[in-house]
Amino acid sequence: MTALVKLTGVSKAYGHVRALEDVSLEVHAGEITCVLGDNGAGKSTLIKIIAGLHQHDRGSYEIEGAPVRHASPREALDHGIATVYQDLAVVPLMPVWRNFFLGSEPRKGRGPFKRLDVAMMRETTRTALRDMGIDLRDVDQPIGTLSGGQRQCVAIARAVHFGAKVLILDEPTAALGVRQSGVVLKYVAAARDAGLGVVLITHNPHHAHLVGDRFVLLRRGTMTGSYTRDGITVDELTREMAGGTDLEALAHELRRPAP
Repeated sequence: MTALVKLTGVSKAYGHVRALEDVSLEVHAGEITCVLGDNGAGKSTLIKIIAGLHQHDRGSYEIEGAPVRHASPREALDHGIATVYQDLAVVPLMPVWRNFFLGSEPRKGRGPFKRLDVAMMRETTRTALRDMGIDLRDVDQPIGTLSGGQRQCVAIARAVHFGAKVLILDEPTAALGVRQSGVVLKYVAAARDAGLGVVLITHNPHHAHLVGDRFVLLRRGTMTGSYTRDGITVDELTREMAGGTDLEALAHELRRPAP
């Protein structure tokens, strides 16, 4: 099966700083590829390359088997790649339905009488959220009044509605509690079940192993491992992400000497 997105040996440098070195990953329809790493591992650079914000220096980037080199996020979006960043590009005081269609507002009427089709946007937002299993009391409430988890879920539903093939999620559970993280992971799985290829960027191996099908581990810009779900347990994933032998060395240093 041809991967929706395939990166092979991708590298990126900013001046003399090597941000990524020889990184490869595949994203398939109906699967979640988790990219794990600590701060400074290169996760953000990888997102920006896939999303069209930056171009890679070396290696290949393919979408459904065809090589691409996006010049802007709009080009990536035209290829069906939607990115939901951690800070969420929403206008807090605008209602949920207005944020749902932000930048893609349908209009009705002609000439000087052309205006926003508010009724259609309200109903479409309500239906799209309900289809994803998201039950909001009122789509007219300001999106800023929603919890962080609810805003993430609205962003996921928006990407699904507008026909994304690949959904990139940047640390969607980083600032959330246990319960809200569970809600977001539920809708990440719903996007996968809708046939999307999902890239989940996270530093939490437990969240990754709950929903992930493939795992790519980054450390200081290099790929330290690539696994399928059947090939690694959550304990092994935690150990690999924590640095393995480095963690053992630290534990030895911190161990209290016997009296």
